[in-house]
Amino acid sequence: MKLDYKSIKDESQFTLTNFSCGPSLNLLNQKGFYKILWAKDNCVDIIVDGSKISLDKNQVIFCTPLNIMELKMGTGLLAIVFNREFYCIRDHDDEVSCNGFLFFGSSLPPIVTLCEKDVKSFEAMFLILREEFETRDHIQGEMLRSILKRLLIKSTRLIKSKNSKVELPTPQFDIVRQYHILVEQNFKQKHQVSDYAEMLFKSPKTLSNVFKKSGDMSPLKIINERIILEAKRLLFYSDKTAEEIGYELGFNEPAHFSKFFKTNTGLPPARFKNEVKDSL
Repeated sequence: MKLDYKSIKDESQFTLTNFSCGPSLNLLNQKGFYKILWAKDNCVDIIVDGSKISLDKNQVIFCTPLNIMELKMGTGLLAIVFNREFYCIRDHDDEVSCNGFLFFGSSLPPIVTLCEKDVKSFEAMFLILREEFETRDHIQGEMLRSILKRLLIKSTRLIKSKNSKVELPTPQFDIVRQYHILVEQNFKQKHQVSDYAEMLFKSPKTLSNVFKKSGDMSPLKIINERIILEAKRLLFYSDKTAEEIGYELGFNEPAHFSKFFKTNTGLPPARFKNEVKDSL
């Protein structure tokens, strides 16, 4: 199954698929697409940015255009794939508040586990999406966008309720979201928590306390893991040397990058690329 909505006018694209054909798998190799994958029928193994991720039945993973994915055809996944032109996460953040939670919220794509009630809700939304593809008219795009918006709001609520140890006030949740977004935008140049604290008009101690209450990683760990993720991507999917990658990620000395990488992964960059990639 591969149901497509495309608009030549604004170059927007929205696809509902189960990856049962080659063209749907090709979407994973195209740049600029957000991907929401639901392991609806069974457990599924996928590769994201060179790391193997196992999805249990009724788990949903949210991937950004930056995530590089690999999976086999016909694995029991149900997926929504869309580009920024169809629905801009950043521009519509006030509507759904998913930027910093579902997307660009950590070094690894977030995974939500659906309970029986949630499964029924997702099944209903996906059914409506399929039915909407049967109607080709001038408001089809808006209908699909409205259903996607509802799914994003539902998913954001789920990840907030299930991944947080305590119910933080909205202003503190917004600090967590904004921190993640700022790290995504600046991690190649800014490696210190104090850099982001200044941009948020908070002290590093305040940030540390907020993240501790939220149950999230520490502010410094978030920065470090985002740098490591990008380093892994470049090691796996580019021909750049470790030295070139280090410079690209803001390290002035190759030795500093190599030490940082080994501290966080247990292996120096070159050895990591050879050993880990061979094991996938």
